Amino acid sequence: MNDNRLHVLQMLAAGQVSAEEADRLIAALDKQPTAPATRAAEVTPGNPRYLRIFVEEHEPGGDGPTKVNIRVPFQLLRAGVRLASLIPNGAKDQINEALRKNGVPIDVTQLKPEDLDELVVHLADLTIVVEEKDTQVRIFAE
Repeated sequence: MNDNRLHVLQMLAAGQVSAEEADRLIAALDKQPTAPATRAAEVTPGNPRYLRIFVEEHEPGGDGPTKVNIRVPFQLLRAGVRLASLIPNGAKDQINEALRKNGVPIDVTQLKPEDLDELVVHLADLTIVVEEKDTQVRIFAE
């Protein structure tokens, strides 16, 4: 029994989810292909493991630069895409509407793990650098 299935059963035993919800979660876990997950976990030069966001701001008269350094594992993003498949359809419509209102043109009904893998491959060659007077922002994959 894999860890995800065991976790769902523990949630059911603790009363955190109903039997129907547990059944739906386990069915979604059964639909997940195992080969792409292991392929995506391999580290190769064209397959980065992290999305890095680095911000450095120099405030006039400050004690030094303020630095923010964020490393988001792509595995976390992949897990989020897989979890999106568990969102009820009515909620997906509300999420899409809220995203559109905030200027984010993403349709959560169309998210697929394969699409994220393709995006990660393309991000390997991308570096975004924004420099202003006292601030520098860099976004890249590593």
